[in-house]
Amino acid sequence: MNYLRRRLSDSSFVANLPNGYMMDLQRPTPAGSSTSSTSSPASPATERRQPPSVPPPASNPALGNVAAAPPKPVVRKPKILLVIDDQHTDWAKFFRGKKLNGEYEIRVEQAEFSEINLASYVNSGCMVDMQVNKGGTRVVRSFKPDFVLVRQHAYSMVPGEDFRNLVIGLHFGGVPGSNSLFSIYNFCSKPWVFSQMIKLYHSLGPEKFPLNEQTFYPNHTQMVTSPSYPVVIKMGHAHAGMGKIKVENQQDFQDITSVVALAGTYATTEPYVRSKYDIRIQKIGNNYKAYMRTSISGNWKANTGSAMLEQIAMTDRYRLWVDSCAEMFGGLDICAVKAVHGKDGNDYIIEVMDSSMPLIGEHVQEDKQLITELVINKMTQVPHNPGEVGDTSLSLLSSLVYYCDEVLAAAVPDTHTCNLCVPTAGGHHSASASPSQSAQGSPQRARSASTSPSQAFQPGPLPPAAGPGAPKPSPQLNKSQSLTNTFTETLRGSVTDDEAKAETIRSLRQSFASLFSD
Repeated sequence: MNYLRRRLSDSSFVANLPNGYMMDLQRPTPAGSSTSSTSSPASPATERRQPPSVPPPASNPALGNVAAAPPKPVVRKPKILLVIDDQHTDWAKFFRGKKLNGEYEIRVEQAEFSEINLASYVNSGCMVDMQVNKGGTRVVRSFKPDFVLVRQHAYSMVPGEDFRNLVIGLHFGGVPGSNSLFSIYNFCSKPWVFSQMIKLYHSLGPEKFPLNEQTFYPNHTQMVTSPSYPVVIKMGHAHAGMGKIKVENQQDFQDITSVVALAGTYATTEPYVRSKYDIRIQKIGNNYKAYMRTSISGNWKANTGSAMLEQIAMTDRYRLWVDSCAEMFGGLDICAVKAVHGKDGNDYIIEVMDSSMPLIGEHVQEDKQLITELVINKMTQVPHNPGEVGDTSLSLLSSLVYYCDEVLAAAVPDTHTCNLCVPTAGGHHSASASPSQSAQGSPQRARSASTSPSQAFQPGPLPPAAGPGAPKPSPQLNKSQSLTNTFTETLRGSVTDDEAKAETIRSLRQSFASLFSD
């Protein structure tokens, strides 16, 4: 006896014993059993055949206390904001750290119209392919935008600057935006926008809405003469002062008519206003600003050459102008009204700009912040697909992993956890393919499924409940059934040696991996 005490007190001797060899000495003696030294303890093989009681959830080191622990933070797929603008403004900086309803992160994808292509589907929405040159490196990505901010002109008569097909594609895919894609497309023709201003002119009256008179010619054939000179001729649809010509007399007017004939486009004429300064009233959400621009170089186009810009007081008159124009085409979140204050003391409204308007003045950074807050508010109002929330699916995965652990613990007492690969955010396995991916089998859809490593993992939807007219079980259900069969066979078998245990664990791992395989 003294020898045994000395041996058992030797730490090196105990450390060299096989794993679990001393477990029998630590178990309490069952009630009613003999405590005599002559009673033989149960053999390890017999104990393995007797499934022990299910341990409490807290004993699972892999999952912790599943039943009592508070729910884990839900892994949500970030919302993708497509910003169509040049690289002079890094819009990702303004949206960094912002969240929708405190839950959804915002991932900004910025490109110019010329750098994107797309395809739209009835059930799958719009998929955008983007090729951007950043620091000399060509970056290629594919994604499905949840919202779009258009800060670039969608159409100009300059060759290669007609992107109306992309606007149609985004609208076809049901992508919401600021401004709406419906209004963006309507702003691709300035005479079309001016026709909406004519309606305001007739409804509000010339005193409240002093619109400059304009004449529209669908082609050059009717451009014979002008009622007064000097006159400004605007050819087709252009921006930043392009396509605008000041004509002083009838001879020059006829010369320009021939140019319009060669261009094969429509044209407008309007009386030239000898301006004292230009006025611009902008509206970003509920924020208003008014500016006055005075030409220094003496050019009749105040936006050409040197000019002095200063902010002026916002009056009720100016507010009426921009609020009235903001009601065009279902509503404009971002817009600006341009007018000319003539030397005769009168104002003349000449143009309305949409969300592609340039930001001017010394409050450019503030205006960009206002646009950011406006877009976030609009994105918050967009209904989110509940299938994108992964709490139910994650709970199902956790329950399944816990069930796997309990079955292993019952079949193989020495095994506490199955140590299987559990899909997590950014993991390699997904529970099921998303509906959009299963609906579309094109290579473009396949590329979009694994485009950006920053996209978080999103579990798929739960299988539909069984009932009349319910669809047939998916391959995932067959895999789950196979996994259950493996568990059952394990419980029925008699594990007597380490080789059988290892084979059982390998079989369970293969079944579990096939369940969550792509």
